[in-house]
Amino acid sequence: MANNEEFVNQLKNRKIGVLYGGISSEREISILSGKAVLSALKKMKLNVCGIDVNRNVEKKIKKEKIDIAYLALHGQVVEDGTLQGMLEILGIAYTGSGVLASSLSMDKNISKNLFKCVNILTPQWNVLKKNEILSDINYPIVVKPVACGSALGVTIAKNFKEFTKAAKKAFEYDSEIIIEQFVRGKEITVGVLTGKALPVIEIVPTKSQFYDYKAKYQKGCSKHIIPANISKKAYNTAQGYAEKIYKFFRCKAVCRVDMIVDKNDKVWVLENNTIPGMTETSLLPDASRVAGYNFGDLVLKIIESSIRNA
Repeated sequence: MANNEEFVNQLKNRKIGVLYGGISSEREISILSGKAVLSALKKMKLNVCGIDVNRNVEKKIKKEKIDIAYLALHGQVVEDGTLQGMLEILGIAYTGSGVLASSLSMDKNISKNLFKCVNILTPQWNVLKKNEILSDINYPIVVKPVACGSALGVTIAKNFKEFTKAAKKAFEYDSEIIIEQFVRGKEITVGVLTGKALPVIEIVPTKSQFYDYKAKYQKGCSKHIIPANISKKAYNTAQGYAEKIYKFFRCKAVCRVDMIVDKNDKVWVLENNTIPGMTETSLLPDASRVAGYNFGDLVLKIIESSIRNA
C-alpha cells in the first residue's frame, strides 16, 4: 500500500521501542504480543528495539533513546495509565489511549458505572472487598477481579459453594472483586480502529464453559466467527456501542469491547480493553484482517493514529 510505504519512510528516522512483558499477572501474554509487533516492525526494516518492562523501565527507555513507545502491555500497572503517565513526563510519544481512558477502562466497576451513564446495557453487579459478606445472591453469577484482564481469576458460580471458591480465586488477583449477573448468550467482541468499528466477532469456546484464559490463548480452544452469527439489529447495536465507548472514554487509536448477545437479542457490554492482545490467536488482528488490514498494516495504523499529533 502506497500510504503505508510513505508512513514507513517517515518512521525511518525515529526509533521505536516495543514495550512488553511488564510486572502484572498477564506478563506471559504481553511478551507474545510484544514479540509479534516487534517482528512485524523489523520486517519493515525500521529502527526498533524490544524493552521488557520492569521497575527499571525508565532507565531502559532513556538508555535506548526511543522516540516512540509501542505499548504491548496487559494488566495492572502497565495498562491502567501508570506507564502512559510516565511516558508523558518523559516526553515520549506512545501508542494507544492516554492516562484517563486507560485507567477508566481497567477498573471494571468504574467502567460499568460509565456504561450506565450513556445508556449502554451492562449486567447488574456488586463490588466485594476481602472479609465483606454479600447476601441474597441470585445464581448463576460471574465472579471476577475488578482490575485484571485475560479472563484471569474469572469463574461462573452456580451456588454458594462455587461462589466461595470463585471469590478466593479472584482475590488472588485483586483486593476487590465483582459479582456480576450471569447473562446467557453468544459471546462477541468489537474492535474499534481510529474510531470506526471493525467486523463483529463471535467467540465460541470449544473446550471450556466460557472464553477463559485457556480459550483465549491456546490454539484450538476457541473459534472466531467473523462476521458474528447474530441478527442485523444486534450487530449494529454492538458496533454502535463500541464506537460510543471509544468516543466517551476518550480512547485513542484502538480499543476492543467485549459483549454478550442474549436470546432476546439484547446486547450487554462487559468491558472495554484499551490495549487488545496482538498474539497469533488474538481477536483484534482477526477482525482487522477481515476489514482489509494485515498484521503489519494494523501495527502501522495504530502507530500512525497514535502519534499523528504527537
